[in-house]
Amino acid sequence: MKSKRCLLFCVYLAAAPMISLACTTLIITPGATECGAMFVVHSDDGHVVDARLMYVPPADHPPGSMRPVHYDAVSLGELPQYAAFSYRRYTGDARGPDYAMPGKPQTEAIGYIPQVARTYGYFDGNYGIMNEHQLMFGECTNGSKTDGALPGPDRLFYSAELARVALERCTTAREAVLLIGELIDTYGLYGTGETLPVADPNEGWVIEMIPGPDAMPSLWVAQRVPDGEVFMAANSFRIRDIDPDNPDQIFSTNLHTVAEAQGWWKPEDGLLDWLSTVSLGEYNHPYYSLRRVWRLLDKLAPSRQFSPWVEDGFTRAYPFSIAPEQKLSRKDVRHLLRDHYEGTEFDMTQGVAAGPFGCPYRYLGSYEASGDVSDPTRTHEGAWERPLSVYYCTYVFVGEARSWLPDPIGGILWFGNGRPAQTVFAPFYAGIHEVAAPYTISDARIYSRDSAFWVFKMVENWAALNYRAIQADIEAKQQTLEREADAGIALVDQQALALHQQSPEAARAFLTEFSKNTAHHIVSSWLEFSDRLIARYADGGINYPGKLNIKSGYPRDWLETTDWPHGPIQYEPSVATE
Repeated sequence: MKSKRCLLFCVYLAAAPMISLACTTLIITPGATECGAMFVVHSDDGHVVDARLMYVPPADHPPGSMRPVHYDAVSLGELPQYAAFSYRRYTGDARGPDYAMPGKPQTEAIGYIPQVARTYGYFDGNYGIMNEHQLMFGECTNGSKTDGALPGPDRLFYSAELARVALERCTTAREAVLLIGELIDTYGLYGTGETLPVADPNEGWVIEMIPGPDAMPSLWVAQRVPDGEVFMAANSFRIRDIDPDNPDQIFSTNLHTVAEAQGWWKPEDGLLDWLSTVSLGEYNHPYYSLRRVWRLLDKLAPSRQFSPWVEDGFTRAYPFSIAPEQKLSRKDVRHLLRDHYEGTEFDMTQGVAAGPFGCPYRYLGSYEASGDVSDPTRTHEGAWERPLSVYYCTYVFVGEARSWLPDPIGGILWFGNGRPAQTVFAPFYAGIHEVAAPYTISDARIYSRDSAFWVFKMVENWAALNYRAIQADIEAKQQTLEREADAGIALVDQQALALHQQSPEAARAFLTEFSKNTAHHIVSSWLEFSDRLIARYADGGINYPGKLNIKSGYPRDWLETTDWPHGPIQYEPSVATE
């Protein structure tokens, strides 16, 4: 029997669909990489979210100041009473000048917490991303038994705002985990179950959380990712047995008390299994989450032959983290999410649904199931595989932290708007104080050539005309621009380090100009590229300079599945039409 809160949540979703239950995220520890860097990867997948990359500057605050805590529409949808919308996610001056919109409705605070004397600068998206000390966050949303808890005086926080507070105040992952746990214990959670990977240059942690059931406290657990291993999550909790004697785990002091009071767990069960205790398994449909976890495990350790088939959403077949069989380069990391199961039995570029040109996009409709898989009231008429690179991705990033460099130089946010398979990762150093304008402009309702979001979205959608051919062009251009960015980083690292030793502020100004110039170059190059694609692939043909509308037609094997063989090739009716 569902609780009143869950029923309210389901009614609410009918009017305002969830926009955040779709992300994939990873931590790749230094011992798992060729260069010894720490990486955090996150794809923010949702149709109607705010795609802007914003910079929140450091700030000093007078004694006794209070920090406002704002509602996040990525949690439960838009709540007009807080002037909180999918776009813009926040309007006001509490996050610096980038968010200030004079004349627009100002986002209302749910409540306030004591402010600290100085807050750090950081990159912000729909969730907090990376601060000036190379502290990085990923995110994915998970279904839980308490989903739908609304914000209020006893439920101030959602994961996005928790990450922002940690980025403002913390320099290490462990410090961030402890602060987030304290904030959850003190002020409570609203929204849904959440996973927040958090890492600094040396250590990676995962903290998972759910709103408290009814009037009881919210709950959280955290676990360290062993160095040399990779953690991945895809809309399902990944922490399992909670062992009070495990030094690599931290959890809320009331976890066992609340779980026992709710009838979710009892001491004679042994160690509390976090996943099965607080959730109902997978969200949406079977393998919506687990297929992505399997794909990443299989890419990282193919010889272990993980099976893509499991007994249910509570399987223990897939470990919390894994050591890759080969250490990963920066390029490898950027390519992990550029995947549609190519070469596997789930290859989305194959089959009838891929059409004549192998298009992996599977557009969702109102007939798709949603909610928790274990809900007995749900039916599945059918379902599409959920790939790592999904067509409704808003932005994707790779955060890179390098312990051997000063923080402003060591941290790089590789940011791309749109689908991982079809974006270009632009580098933004952690020490910069301004983001290139095209990345701060985005409205999913209005096309604009000034917006990086729309420049990449245009190419993505055009690719559906002839995916196999156009994607080859995309990958060639993508690789060229990313090679240029890598070469620029290698040069700028050295120059910035020499400058930093003389003047840290001069180094930051230098890094800002490089990041802005590189981002502008990527966007302008992609805009020119999109214009060429429009001319090259038009009206079902391929156009080259001096050669117009070369007939490409359809692949023969696909033609044989259509009514083409039985078309009007004679004046008498064919057998197929008699």
